[in-house]
Amino acid sequence: MSQSGYKIAVLPGDGIGPEVCEQAVRVLTLVGSLFQHKFEFTHGLCGGAAYDEFKSHLPQSTVDIVKASDAVLFGSVGGPIDAQETPKWKDAEKNCILGLRKNFNLAVNIRPAKIYAMLPDLSPLKPSIVAAGVDMVIVRELVSGIYFGEHSTENGVARDVMKYSEDEIRVPMKFAFETAMGRTKKLTVVDKANVLDCSRLWRKVAKDIALEYPSVSVEFVYIDNAVMQLIKNPSQYDVIVTGNMFGDILSDAASVLPGSLGLMPSASLGDHIHLFEPIGGSAPDIAGKGIANPIAQILSGALLLRYSFHVRGSFIGCIYYHSNIYIYIMMGGL
Repeated sequence: MSQSGYKIAVLPGDGIGPEVCEQAVRVLTLVGSLFQHKFEFTHGLCGGAAYDEFKSHLPQSTVDIVKASDAVLFGSVGGPIDAQETPKWKDAEKNCILGLRKNFNLAVNIRPAKIYAMLPDLSPLKPSIVAAGVDMVIVRELVSGIYFGEHSTENGVARDVMKYSEDEIRVPMKFAFETAMGRTKKLTVVDKANVLDCSRLWRKVAKDIALEYPSVSVEFVYIDNAVMQLIKNPSQYDVIVTGNMFGDILSDAASVLPGSLGLMPSASLGDHIHLFEPIGGSAPDIAGKGIANPIAQILSGALLLRYSFHVRGSFIGCIYYHSNIYIYIMMGGL
């Protein structure tokens, strides 16, 4: 934090990104005024919006803005489905998101999945399952594994390499144990150790770190069973930790639980800077119509306060309070 306050890079991106980011900035500004915290917002271009001006989805000017900031509030990137192969939109999300992850070593992804008490009917699950309570955190490794391995296609044969080192696993694993300590002290490690050497290494690291946390209960679950249990009995989970690809699958499956992508925030944590974004896409079909749900973006702002600025208590509560106001507006309750 600088003497002028907390410096936040705002990267609205494309589609509904600018309008939902605007609402999150409004709420953060309001909370700052209530609790005498100053936020300094600097906007940068990314995705298709950046390509229009710089012919790059992640221009150096945006990277420089992020480097000079304490945290990043990110919107969404991407264009219409029928334009994905045009220069403006081809690989826009990959170039922007993966570029930020690699540039700033955003190695740990956090996705809370919760069914809110005031919105139980949005969930597609049976009422009996919803009544049991759903409140979990998925911790995903984000800068290694098969997505960042070697990729090739030659003579009709495609090859994608999954590789992990103990050090790469230890970072998200340690974070998951710490998270479990602050919750119910239950941790689920999701892998495919009956098939993959990488997964067996994940288990080894988990067991090694578990010795430092004797009060945390650890269970190991295969990815296929984990996805089934996530829908069948989600209340059994509290903190889940897994690799990049499996985390991608699990967190997207978990996004179904509350019934709307518009309710799901996420955080990507790096060595010195963290990025916060909703998990939904850019939704260009509804952009500019004033109907985009800003709750996930606002809740991403709450995560920003918690993980980047370590502000808890009433400060965080105020963010969630204003999120609830948005929920009631969406439901016609005000």
